[in-house]
Amino acid sequence: MSSPPTRRAAVTGIGVVAPNGTTTETFWKSCQDGIGVLDRVTREGCEHLPLRVAGEVRSFDPSSLVEERYLVQTDRFTHFAMAAADIALDDARLGAADIGDAPFSAGVVTAAGSGGGEFGQRELQRLWSQGSRFVGPYQSIAWFYAASTGQISIRRGLKGPCGVVAADEAGGLDALAHAARAVRRGTDVIVAGATEAPLAPYSVVCQLGYDELSTHDDPARAYRPFTSGACGFVPAEGGAVLVVEEESTARVRGASVRAYLAGHASTFTGASCWERTREGLAQAIRGALEESDCAPEEIDVVFADALGVPEADRAEALAIADALGAHGGRVPVTAPKTGFGRAYCAAPVLDVAAAVLAMERGMVPPTPNVFDICHDLDLVTARARPAELRTALVLSRGLMGSNSALVLRRGVADAS
Repeated sequence: MSSPPTRRAAVTGIGVVAPNGTTTETFWKSCQDGIGVLDRVTREGCEHLPLRVAGEVRSFDPSSLVEERYLVQTDRFTHFAMAAADIALDDARLGAADIGDAPFSAGVVTAAGSGGGEFGQRELQRLWSQGSRFVGPYQSIAWFYAASTGQISIRRGLKGPCGVVAADEAGGLDALAHAARAVRRGTDVIVAGATEAPLAPYSVVCQLGYDELSTHDDPARAYRPFTSGACGFVPAEGGAVLVVEEESTARVRGASVRAYLAGHASTFTGASCWERTREGLAQAIRGALEESDCAPEEIDVVFADALGVPEADRAEALAIADALGAHGGRVPVTAPKTGFGRAYCAAPVLDVAAAVLAMERGMVPPTPNVFDICHDLDLVTARARPAELRTALVLSRGLMGSNSALVLRRGVADAS
């Protein structure tokens, strides 16, 4: 008896809304050129708070991208998600007509770490200043971690498997893993990704308890992982959404396969136990390599978690060496997020988007603001490095203790 054909999870569309670009192309151009956009926090109500620098999405007008009936019932993080999903679906050339005949074969999976803090703050202010009659009914859903998944699926008529990963930073990679496994089990399309909007005053105050948060007031020095000046991470808003599609389904409709989600694994080592993440992250890397049937020496580039905490940076550098062996000291490593900030669950999904684009363009983007490296890594700095990139490894760790690794393989630009 012959075994059934293997279903492969392919990336056919990418949508990005980030501090360094509100389209996928502007995002990539900024990453490739090493442009840093970290700046002083300008959000109203944050002026007196210890957080001085962040990655803000400043050229984003949701009213020009999303219908009013959805805007009034959703938070900024969901506005980002709906806009990024539109970009990704357009990029995949997957429209309503393609989904209309089989809506139960298309689903949505997103990840979120902070939820709708801005919407929640606004409604709570109305409650305390004006009374309960001035609180709208959407307060009950707009803050919720699953809001983006729900609104994308409703707006686009996607009735297949849907889910949300409510987690720390590594949840962004875990959401993509859920998408890949849903495709392998029989779903044709999953819209997957993560967006965050953690810069409302209420959200910022909640983050001030993180010892790993940078409160440096110089944008050029506030987020410098793997250096002697590392002083924590800078938060950011925005995110990315991918269209993850079964390869043969994509080819039948003439779509380009941009990359494959080849393998994923995750571990848990406890909150802020950065020394232990060496073992946990190395194990996640090994698991992702095993699932993707990939040898360590096949990895052509690593997109690092790059927390910016000395103990965490050291643990990550050692984990890469432990899992990749001698190749770990030779493989190019990069962290474009030092130029635009670490967007919690969205951070690794932005890294995945950058990794797919890097493989397509044959270019490893640099790590902005980093130059005095104090770890045994071939960290790409200053300018982009041309390279033949067939396989990429994306790493992520969360403040609450999760570790994830994802292996990507380069796709085929033009379907036949």
